[in-house]
Amino acid sequence: MASFAKIGLNSKVIEVLSVHNNVLKDSNGVEQEVNGIDFLKTLYNEPNAIWKQTSYNTNGGVHSLGGTPFRKNHAAIGYTYDSQRDAFISPKPNLPSWILNETTCLWEAPVIVPELTQEQIDNKNYYKWNEEILNWELING
Repeated sequence: MASFAKIGLNSKVIEVLSVHNNVLKDSNGVEQEVNGIDFLKTLYNEPNAIWKQTSYNTNGGVHSLGGTPFRKNHAAIGYTYDSQRDAFISPKPNLPSWILNETTCLWEAPVIVPELTQEQIDNKNYYKWNEEILNWELING
């Protein structure tokens, strides 16, 4: 199944639907995004609707199964479609210090999360972002 995101006002994703892959195939049997878009516009009688293909297997610009990644991240309702980056971007977390990674189009802390030691893993410890100190805080499990 192929996934498509409907883009509404302010480039916000307002719907995500699945379309059978056979709908996307052209006369040579090659999948074409435009065929899925045309199908959805006709199905819903919305000739001016904006649809973009997305993939459940794409996160951070990487396709988890080794295929072609679509638009950096899988779309979800409330995400933004950024036409300049040709990417779906999740809403910014309520963390003012976090920044958008331009390569992955994912929000990240300004400090890389430290790696847990095996002992910390065994003790079910984890790191949690602390916005007040602008750093990761080790939480005892």
